[in-house]
Amino acid sequence: MKFILASNNAHKVEEITAMLGGKIELSTMRDAGLDMEIEENGTTFEENAMIKAMAVWNATKKPSIADDSGLEVDALGGAPGIYSARYAGEDATDAQRMAKLLGELEGVPDERRTARFVCCIACVIDENTSFTLRGTCEGVIGYEPRGQYGFGYDPLFIFPERGLTMSEILPGEKNEISHRADGCRKLHDELLRRGLID
Repeated sequence: MKFILASNNAHKVEEITAMLGGKIELSTMRDAGLDMEIEENGTTFEENAMIKAMAVWNATKKPSIADDSGLEVDALGGAPGIYSARYAGEDATDAQRMAKLLGELEGVPDERRTARFVCCIACVIDENTSFTLRGTCEGVIGYEPRGQYGFGYDPLFIFPERGLTMSEILPGEKNEISHRADGCRKLHDELLRRGLID
């Protein structure tokens, strides 16, 4: 089955296709001839993912997929949440975002530094069929960045049972345990359940 991903990130297309075991054919918005900015004005990951998927479906009338992801820190009431990429300002670097997060968590003890990465995937099949799925990855926020892989908040996100940050885990392994991997497994199962893939 063919889908358009509400993104022009070719790497994300490859990653999601691989996570779905090659069961779908995924193209970028650019590949589909779309040149538009989609305003993400939702208040949840699910709303933002559906806004993007629906915009692509409305423009093409072809099945579409979108994802919206970020970091939720329990001690901060779920922040940065949907504002993960803009947490330290629109043009902030990963280092600036991590510095702001560490500043917000200053003095917060280990047991209250629990957090999760969230990836919500929205899928629009036709005018009557759409759904969202949530993938998560649980961990805790460390006290300093560690590791050479990954991006965003990965160097601060520790898997307690392994004592390693997301940035210290090899990319291939990350793709098996990440929030996006969890979301893609759920998407695969839902498409299978609906008879859209075999």
